[in-house]
Parts: sequence; C-alpha cells; structure tokens
Amino acid sequence: PHYPAFKSIKKIKIQPVKKYIWQTTYHVVISYEVTFKDQKNKLKTLPIFCSAHSSEPRKCVHDILKYLWQNNFSKGFLTVPHPLFYSNYYKAVFYRGVNGRHLLYYIKQKENAEIEKIVKKTAAWLAKLHSIPTRGIRRFNVKTNRIDTVIPGKKRALEEVFNKSFEHLEEVKTIYETLSDREKKFFSSTSRRWLVHGDAHPENVIKVGREKIAMIDFTDFCLSDHARDVGSFLQQLEYMCKGKHGDLEFTEKIKDIFLKNYLKCVNMGLSDSLKYRIDTYYNWTAFRTALFFLLKHEPDPRRSEDLFRQIKANLDLY
Repeated sequence: PHYPAFKSIKKIKIQPVKKYIWQTTYHVVISYEVTFKDQKNKLKTLPIFCSAHSSEPRKCVHDILKYLWQNNFSKGFLTVPHPLFYSNYYKAVFYRGVNGRHLLYYIKQKENAEIEKIVKKTAAWLAKLHSIPTRGIRRFNVKTNRIDTVIPGKKRALEEVFNKSFEHLEEVKTIYETLSDREKKFFSSTSRRWLVHGDAHPENVIKVGREKIAMIDFTDFCLSDHARDVGSFLQQLEYMCKGKHGDLEFTEKIKDIFLKNYLKCVNMGLSDSLKYRIDTYYNWTAFRTALFFLLKHEPDPRRSEDLFRQIKANLDLY
C-alpha cells in the first residue's frame, strides 16, 4: 500500500479539474480529496490526482516524476508532485498533488510583492532542473523535444489550418519554418541537451508554503534546449500579466527579475546565442497560443491575428 500509516479511508471528495469527454476519446484531470484515518483515529486529508488521455498515455509523466523523486529533486523549497502509480487500462497517472495557489492567482490579485517572490523561486526551480547532469539519461518524451514535433506537431497543425482557416496557411507555414530552422541551427552546433519542463507558465507554478513552490504538468518534459523554458515562461508571464494585471511597467519589471535571477542561479551571462534562443522560444510560445485560438472548437481568429502580427514583426518576416 502507498499509505501504510493509515488504517482506513474516511471519505473521498471527487472533483473534475479538466473534463473533455467525447464519444470515443477523453482528456481528463480528476481531483480526489482523500481523508484517511490513522491508527489513533486521527484524520488527515491528502490531495490525489488522476491525469488521463485516451490517445496520449501518461506513462511518461509517471516515469518523469518517479525519476525526479528518486534523484531527490523534491527535497528543499523547490519541489514536484509525488508519483503513486500508472494505470495502463485508463492510460492515467495517479499522483499526490500539491496544495496551494498558482502564480496566475497572485497576478490576478495584483499582489506584486508575492508575484516577485514566486517568480524568483520559479527561476531557481528551472535552474535546478537544468543543472541535472544528462549524460546517459533516458530520452523522455522524444516527440516533444523539438518545435516540429511538439503536439499537435507541424504536419498536423498545417493540415488543420488548411481545413479550418486556409487564409492563414502561408503565414503559419512561414512562422513554423522560421522557428524550426532557428532551433535546428543550434541543435546542429552541439550535442548537449538539458532536462526541460516544456510548459513553464504561471498556472503551472504553485505556491505551497511560505518559502516553497512546486511545478506541475510534466506532459511536455523532455531533453531539449534550456532556453525553451526561459523563453516560454517569459512569454507567458508577459501575456498573463498584461491581460490579468494590466500594469505594463510592472510586467517588464517582473520579466527582468525572472531573467536576472535565472542567469544568476545557473551562473551564466546573457550571450548573444542564448538571447537568440530565448527569443526563438518566446515567439514559439506566442505562436502556440495563436494556433490554439485559431484551431479551437470555437475559433477566435482576431486574437490569433494579433499574435501573428507581433511574431512576424519580432522575426523580421514582413
């Protein structure tokens, strides 16, 4: 048993966190608030989660969390959820979650001091991950380690744009090729890779204590360029601060705080190469957001077009 200190379960409160269920497929995240009873009849409640996807099995997420726990990544003030088991039948990972509020909550509440504190710790969390030696390590999530293959993948994305929004096909193809070529240029220059979270953004950063944070959602975790996490987080931090906080001066300040603290933690300067790569993934993350708005069930092409214009300006594609 995973919890031998308890003799029984008093109650379970079940809540859907993500509920996409279709006729033959599903993508769900379920929260189980489990209240245990120990040998002295004292009660303790633990958050347990299930993440399942019918066509994207979560086995790799379980293996990733297990690897990080076995290598003591969870110790200290920068942690991750605790993996429990994987169900092959449901294609689901079960894990003990983390209690707390995500960074986006504090952005919405405009709690600037708390935002700064959490952002500094996020920089430290990513630096801690990127510092793990990778020689001989398992190649987690091979499909997510390049721009061309991250879900939905370049080929599928272009097919969907062709079918749903043909007028945007050429600019989507051009942006994809530009970003992919920039990434390939770096990968061809070095064999070095880093462990990266792959989806670093404010909703995946959880404050779990006065001094402690955790990162969640390891679906895109892989071996890739560490600049990917930096560029992605910078873009999403900016996007969410502008949209939910509204103070443009504070948005630039908090981005600067994140980048400076990250570079300090990894003991690295901002070289031209690193800046170029961060910019690549900053624009790629904006591009993913634009594609989401363009291809979702109820498309919002206006929001996509605003992002496409910004990305093309950044990449000198006009």
